Amino acid sequence: MTPLGVLLSGRGTNFLALAEAIERGEVPGRIVLVASDRADAPGLERARERSLATAVLPYDEGRDRGEAALEALLSQHGIRHLVLAGFMRVLSPSFVRRHEGEILNLHPALLPSFPGAHGIRDAWEGGVTVTGVTVHLVDEKVDHGPILAQEAVPVLPGDTLESLEDRIHETEHRIYPRTIARWLLEGDFSRKGRDSR
Repeated sequence: MTPLGVLLSGRGTNFLALAEAIERGEVPGRIVLVASDRADAPGLERARERSLATAVLPYDEGRDRGEAALEALLSQHGIRHLVLAGFMRVLSPSFVRRHEGEILNLHPALLPSFPGAHGIRDAWEGGVTVTGVTVHLVDEKVDHGPILAQEAVPVLPGDTLESLEDRIHETEHRIYPRTIARWLLEGDFSRKGRDSR
């Protein structure tokens, strides 16, 4: 079973969906570390409830200190596959280069549309009739890199921002574990999909 590290900044619902998929035998990996840039991230408590190792990265001392701590943890736990699950920090180009093909991200919009920290809100305010979810490998640009999976989510008549968010999160919880499983089984995607967008 491939060791996985999960990075999060908030509630950890995508971490939880992944953990439950692993427990059901749907993902050939095991989460060995859950780390956050925020000591108060509810996702860390969810990880502790599952008796998983957790860590708070010292990003308040700067990105270099945060990433140095992360590198040490990856080495300590033998982790080569890193899953971003609502991690609200931008990894440095040098970190990404060292881990090319080994970092997966989930974005709540159909990239390349609406990159950035507020993909759901930006799509809503943009008046689109269809948005969605993207799973992609992380490269040196924000919300860029080879796309491994996308799923559309229609904006329905009568939707509110909150109801749209709920459906996007439901889609995330389904598509992310499935794509992580394929990523682990099929190997190096770092050169694939770059032209698929």
